[in-house]
Amino acid sequence: MAGGQGGTPEPITRLIEAFHRLPGVGPKSAQRLAYHILRVPEQEAAALATAIVDVKQRIKLCSRCLNITESDPCAICTDARRDQSVICVVEQPLDILAIERTGFRGLYHVLHGVLNPMEGIGPEDLRLRELVVRLKEEVTEVIMATNPSLEGEATAMYVQRLAGPLGVRVTRLARGLPSGADLEYTDDVTLSRAFEGRQEI
Repeated sequence: MAGGQGGTPEPITRLIEAFHRLPGVGPKSAQRLAYHILRVPEQEAAALATAIVDVKQRIKLCSRCLNITESDPCAICTDARRDQSVICVVEQPLDILAIERTGFRGLYHVLHGVLNPMEGIGPEDLRLRELVVRLKEEVTEVIMATNPSLEGEATAMYVQRLAGPLGVRVTRLARGLPSGADLEYTDDVTLSRAFEGRQEI
């Protein structure tokens, strides 16, 4: 059997390269993960491999909100206790987990990205057509929960232009100072947002 880099067996080299392709995993972390897999019992390594295959085979996108799900439509879309007239628009499925912790009881729509002309991502690359179809139903408010970046803001403004003619109210999550923050360390944009969103006490 041919060896990998520096005499490393080829299967280990392939595993290191596979881990290194994961987001946030550098070369050293990839090596540690690969050698960890070598040390664990075979059934534990097999369980990891099975879990990865299961995710790819059984998880799909909900045909309504485009969140990841095992059943279509997903459990959130089919929950009759949720407010069907409010849709919270997020960038990625992971964002839903954070918003669910707040107790939000409306529905969601996942765009799977944001507008980013510098990277060639335009409206046709996002799940905006599906959102417009939903806005023609009983929706009265869209809450934009995209990240507070230039791309997130541009995406929110684009959705505003789509929803306006349909008579749907578009709101944005409030921005401001995080709890426990020191003013001297707060960036200018956050501080400006905090002034814009100030409330009576």
